[in-house]
Amino acid sequence: GPQHVLLSTEAEILIENLVKFPIKEIGSPRWQKQHEYLEKINMQSLVSASANEDEFVKELLISLGKVQFIIEDLISIEVWKQFVFSVIVKTNFKPPTTIPIYMVLYHEATVANLLETVCFHKEPLESADETVLDLLDYCYRKLSSVVGETEEEEDETTESSSTLDELQKQARKMNFEIAVKAVSILRYITDAIESLPLSTSGRLMNTHNIPCLLVELLEHPPWTKRRGGKLMKYIDSQWQQVVGPDALQLTKIEGQVWLALYNVLMNPICISKYNFSSFNKEQILKLRSHMNEVLMDQLPVLGQLQAYLQQLSMTEPAAPKSDLILEQLPEVRDQIMRENTGKWKAIAKYQMKNFFNPKPEEIQQQAQRLADTYNFDVIESLISEPPKCACCGAEAAKRCSRCKQEWYCKRECQVKQWEKHKKVCDVMKERST
Repeated sequence: GPQHVLLSTEAEILIENLVKFPIKEIGSPRWQKQHEYLEKINMQSLVSASANEDEFVKELLISLGKVQFIIEDLISIEVWKQFVFSVIVKTNFKPPTTIPIYMVLYHEATVANLLETVCFHKEPLESADETVLDLLDYCYRKLSSVVGETEEEEDETTESSSTLDELQKQARKMNFEIAVKAVSILRYITDAIESLPLSTSGRLMNTHNIPCLLVELLEHPPWTKRRGGKLMKYIDSQWQQVVGPDALQLTKIEGQVWLALYNVLMNPICISKYNFSSFNKEQILKLRSHMNEVLMDQLPVLGQLQAYLQQLSMTEPAAPKSDLILEQLPEVRDQIMRENTGKWKAIAKYQMKNFFNPKPEEIQQQAQRLADTYNFDVIESLISEPPKCACCGAEAAKRCSRCKQEWYCKRECQVKQWEKHKKVCDVMKERST
């Protein structure tokens, strides 16, 4: 069977003892410890889900009432990145290692990943109560930040990029990864809409106009790009070249976008709230040009959506019902902002001095703990497909001996790829030595 990271008794103790940190304490030794716990909890939840085993992490998060905490934690890191990290990168801070800052950046991916895994089931979303509105807003912000743009090409010309530039690059890359997870989380919210707070559907359809955002993601997908005449798609956390019939094969992300669209347009609760302005209607009818046989074969349920669009093109939909319910509003982010506004510079200064500038002996400990936390064996067992050559895409048996992260089919490919790989290699090596 798969390797376990935590026993359920261990997971219970860790989950029970999760605590909320003020923004100022993000990156502190106690915070780092909790980051490690959350990474282990995340890993275990992935292992259980991939092996179709008892998902005890999900059950514990619900029974111990910690789903709200996880959502709050996610949003506090998002705020930290926007207002504290952005101050740090503008300084001339030259830390001896980037491990502690990298850990904070990585934390958002860890928590988003945990939510993506557990929210596949609707019970965690139900137990989040009105914090689900905060999660919805978070997904909206993430997707808005990537819509219409692809991951930037690495600029090979800048040789001497500073440590902080490197971190910013990492942060951008991570933001893209997290946006991909946000697509899934959004789809799971639309799956569960009947059992979520009443305000959720109005916020989804009106406040954020999610139908149009999803259309935009289909029309200009950030997870597809052309590189030197080749079609690349973002699959399993990496860019892969797709050729011939594979280009029409739905990737997981594309499937999630379609299913979310199906949910919001076919669900009476959602559609009764929607304002079909001429702009909205025109956007939604653009979906028809994407609906071909190959798509329908892969997602037969879209047949109903196609019929609905046909009907929509010929009718004027009813005006939205006005709601008499009191709109609940997401409060998590607002509260964090109220507590910290005006203090960002002071917080950044405090963290650079106390958390992000470790002494040599602390660096050793941190690196060791990091190597223990990101359990590479488990990560490997989760990525069960045969590795592909990072250079030509053929099946690969050799891997980079320094970082153990990149695979090659032959020596020539490794040499060819080295310039590109070197920067990543240094970071990965720093993480695992």
